[in-house]
Amino acid sequence: MTFVRDEDLVLVAGATGGVGQLVVAKLLEKNARVRILTRNAPKAAKMFDNKVEIAVGDIREPSTLTTALENITHIICCTGTTAFPSARWEFDSQLNLFDWPKIFLDEDFREAKAKNTPTKVDAEGVSNLVNTAPRSLKRFVFVSSVGILRKHQPPFSILNAFGVLDAKQKGEEAIVTSGLPYTIIRPGRLIDGPYTSYDLNTLLKATTDSKLDVVIAKGDTLGGDASRIDVAAACVESIFYPATQGQVFELVNKGTRPPVIDWEKLFSQL
Repeated sequence: MTFVRDEDLVLVAGATGGVGQLVVAKLLEKNARVRILTRNAPKAAKMFDNKVEIAVGDIREPSTLTTALENITHIICCTGTTAFPSARWEFDSQLNLFDWPKIFLDEDFREAKAKNTPTKVDAEGVSNLVNTAPRSLKRFVFVSSVGILRKHQPPFSILNAFGVLDAKQKGEEAIVTSGLPYTIIRPGRLIDGPYTSYDLNTLLKATTDSKLDVVIAKGDTLGGDASRIDVAAACVESIFYPATQGQVFELVNKGTRPPVIDWEKLFSQL
């Protein structure tokens, strides 16, 4: 095991989301120093009981990232948005009823009228984070999705109807070609949680309801559900093991769950 040192500082992007909250909690359990990137500092301070550094910034706005990334040694990026148009896409408030057909049929119109599409978050936003990251970074961990290499096959072709897998793949490519050490995790359909209204004490006690073992593989071959709790654990555990560097793997929950998940054994199989 390679230990995260006392002087190391882990930045979590998407820290107030379903997986991100759990990532922060698991880092704090390991006594890691954590800085979170958020657009809502009061919400984050309350959620994490003032136990983390808070940097206000937005991965969609490169100019807001420079200060947030100072002295960072690791990045865990859990950002994302919905696969299909929703309020989370932050549509232009001037939209009228007659604009909605264009949202579904015209990609250019859709991108112009929404601030938080998969393209702007998972492709452009992740690229901004990569480009601003210190070249001395020890690890860039990114939460992607299964189906990246199977976008033209159902059910992934349906999931990708509005480009979420295309955008995730562009984010992956930006990371892989950056020269930074990385680990990419492609989870299945996320279950357990999303814990988006819980406080730190609850997050620290979160346990998976799936009762299934963790299965990881390479080559984008797996399908099924993935516990947010196990995905968060994989993100955090991966920065402790050199075997995960430069690896892209998928994660789902299947089979009988053992009393303890042996992450070192799972990663060594890669």
